[in-house]
Amino acid sequence: MKKTFLCAAALLAVGAALSAQQLTYFAVVDLNRVYTRFFRDSKEVRDLETESKRVQGEIDRMNKEIQQLRTNQVNTELQGDKAGALRIEQQIVEKAEFLRRYHETKTRDIEAKRARLAQGNAFSKQVQEEIGRIAESEGYSLVFDIQKAEGVLWYSPAIDITDKLIQNLLSRGRK
Repeated sequence: MKKTFLCAAALLAVGAALSAQQLTYFAVVDLNRVYTRFFRDSKEVRDLETESKRVQGEIDRMNKEIQQLRTNQVNTELQGDKAGALRIEQQIVEKAEFLRRYHETKTRDIEAKRARLAQGNAFSKQVQEEIGRIAESEGYSLVFDIQKAEGVLWYSPAIDITDKLIQNLLSRGRK
């Protein structure tokens, strides 16, 4: 009888401890997608998209140049011209380093422009308020902007509230 009572008391204590712990729930949102959805017709967004495509075209062009140089290097080596192959290898190294710096700089510039576009207006405040409403109604303790959450390596699409945020903003805009 004492053993049964002690087991029941232990189970109740464990159950009470587990129910007393509060779980923290997280959500993610892609703010770039939200802002692009609402500002896609604005000149600033069109300009940003044009610049992004132009930069990507330059990156693709430079990658093709480097690939062509690699092909030339292999052909030069096969012809027995080691000095020529070394000169081409040096060109490859220089172009690859330039491409790396170009990519870093342009990506940083475009992201800064995108961030400036997303900040500093009434819509940004409305987005933040709506994120708060969704988080509170669905029990999220913390919402990450997935574009800025560097430590997030993976997340379940089930916690992505981007589509819900867009739908809520659209429905509030129609009222």
